[in-house]
Amino acid sequence: MNDVPANLPRTAGDLRAAGHLPRSIKQELHDNLLVKLRAGENAWPGIVGFSRTVLPQLERALLAGHDVVLLGERGQGKTRLLRTLPGLLDEWTPVIEGAELTEHPLDPITPESRRRAAELGDALPVTWRHRDERYTEKLATPDTSVGDLIGDVDPVKVAEGRSLGDPETIHFGLVPRAHRGIVAINELPDLAERIQVALLNVMEERDIQVRGYTLRLPLDVLLVSTANPEDYTNRGRIITPLKDRFGAEIRTHYPLDVESEIAVVRQEAHLVAEVGEPLLEVLARFVRNLRESPVIDQRSGVSARFAVAAAETVAAAALRRSALTGEEPAVARPVDLDAVPGVLRGKLEFEPGEEGRETEHLVHLLRRAVAETARSRFAGLDLLPLADAVEDGHLVTTGERVPGKDVLAALPELPVLHDVAARAGVGPDEPAGRIAAAVELALESLFLSRKLAKDSDDTTTVYGR
Repeated sequence: MNDVPANLPRTAGDLRAAGHLPRSIKQELHDNLLVKLRAGENAWPGIVGFSRTVLPQLERALLAGHDVVLLGERGQGKTRLLRTLPGLLDEWTPVIEGAELTEHPLDPITPESRRRAAELGDALPVTWRHRDERYTEKLATPDTSVGDLIGDVDPVKVAEGRSLGDPETIHFGLVPRAHRGIVAINELPDLAERIQVALLNVMEERDIQVRGYTLRLPLDVLLVSTANPEDYTNRGRIITPLKDRFGAEIRTHYPLDVESEIAVVRQEAHLVAEVGEPLLEVLARFVRNLRESPVIDQRSGVSARFAVAAAETVAAAALRRSALTGEEPAVARPVDLDAVPGVLRGKLEFEPGEEGRETEHLVHLLRRAVAETARSRFAGLDLLPLADAVEDGHLVTTGERVPGKDVLAALPELPVLHDVAARAGVGPDEPAGRIAAAVELALESLFLSRKLAKDSDDTTTVYGR
């Protein structure tokens, strides 16, 4: 919980004396975004791969004061992007202390707050709300009700003697309670159409209707939402009048290049062991191969979370080997990639007719990613001396119980091994596990180019003739 600074005004009179003027949420975002743009600051910390595509569109929408819907497949970072929006709000904003809604002390909107403001005048008590509390997120589900979003008649207040026509009988829902803040609705098409209709007045007329009674409240909210493309989310759609009220529809996308894919994994993955850049590149290329493969249902997409989970699985395999062998530090090697297809197969949707061949397809695409990475890393490097050494009887055994030093001990001293390590970003004096990871990538490359043979069982892999 953020502590409110002691020097902030505590009454409406103090607020006026300080020269504070109310601003709408959209004006606040507009002004603060301009400040960041003019200062050259990054307004979107943690957002990777959108700097030339999605972010300029979103910035234009906010500067124009538009409500926004982000449209894209699963795992494209839509929700993460929305969660950066509070960073564009003022750090602290004044609200009427004790009010049901987050009303500005100089601009009350509910009957009760207006009465209090008239009675107390400059003595109206003020408290302060941090920007993190001004972002409200709701996952749309088919069972979401109008009462959840907008409000409903409060039977307790009716029992106290108020009439149904009295606006003070209403128990406010999520949207009114987000007054002067940001409301994010994830998977908007999943809302039943009659629930979407309830949002129309909020977005256009900025009032709410509860059980046929219209309560004129000048609500001040920015409504942002996410949706998957309609041709995939056959569960529902955004009704046309509601789509028309969004000022901007912005398409998101998966990372456009391998470097951005790696950056996302580095940022999001919780790695319990060291995973070097070459293996992250393999996983990035693997995910990109999946997104281009005809055997994968591309309408459902291949989430960036797949690459993150793959990296975490590889790191876990390395940590397990470290625990079994006592080798430190725990470093992932290409042999750990074997754990990925079986563990993550369920995160993908395959085209009809591919039943029973899922793992086969994943292994093929993973090997292709290894070959592409090796070609990129070892371009122009002659690996034949390494192949010749193995063919001369220096068989190399690796696996989940084989430490890196044993992999290296199986080979004679070869200048090419230093070149291989250097191409993988590993120095000659670094731990054996890091050097072994680079050497294994070279061995796998030789196997995939049919210059070496490979024999594998459940626990070991042997490179030989």
